[in-house]
Amino acid sequence: MHIESRTFLITGAASGLGAACAERLVEGGGRVVLCDLSDAIDPLAERLGDAAIAVRADITSGEQMQSAVEAAVTHGGEQGLAGVIHCAGVVSVAKLVDRHGQPADLESYARTVQINLVGTFNVMRLAAAAMANNAAGEDGERGVIINTASVAAFDGQVGQCAYSASKAGVVGMSLPAARELSRHGIRVMAIAPGVFETPMMGDIPDDAVSALEQAVPFPKRLGKPLEFARLAEQIIVNPMLNGEVIRLDGGIRMQ
Repeated sequence: MHIESRTFLITGAASGLGAACAERLVEGGGRVVLCDLSDAIDPLAERLGDAAIAVRADITSGEQMQSAVEAAVTHGGEQGLAGVIHCAGVVSVAKLVDRHGQPADLESYARTVQINLVGTFNVMRLAAAAMANNAAGEDGERGVIINTASVAAFDGQVGQCAYSASKAGVVGMSLPAARELSRHGIRVMAIAPGVFETPMMGDIPDDAVSALEQAVPFPKRLGKPLEFARLAEQIIVNPMLNGEVIRLDGGIRMQ
């Protein structure tokens, strides 16, 4: 699939990984629909110019995400929606039993799974239904879905039961979704980033960030959003990338 003149829906587009993907695709001649709940998507869309529009939507809402998908189809004109890069999600940390002997909050666990896992399924189902109507391109391809997992899906740390479970679910959906959507010419991939320079890292103390950097075999630093965007770009243009989860982590294995 070519990026030039194609339209992509990006969730979590207001900052971090999603914003980097939007900038990269527009640089490559693509068009983007920035989907987020944050007002920050408006100045980003303005900066990216006519190639970008901003749409506010909750990824767990069927109605709101359907509106976002329809906006992307319209923005894409005759070619419709070519792909989705789903970056929206939350990080949560909570021990099953805290230092006072109290059990973890069930509602907090459910919220994390609802946003990270159910939200991913919601975006996939609606985007896939729209892309299935596209005219088939080379190899019969009609679209591509790129989800965001995490190394926590494989190397979950203490306190990450909810987050790890939600991201492991994203990993688990990748292959069956790719198999199912193959008859529509739609590919499904997932990227599992390690520790990256995103707003989510802003609340972590400097000494903890330094420790994370030292845990990365090479390069000994946090990942940059542009590096995530470059991988997303490669997934879009390489048709043999399908049904797989790619770790993007500098070789880190969390303890």
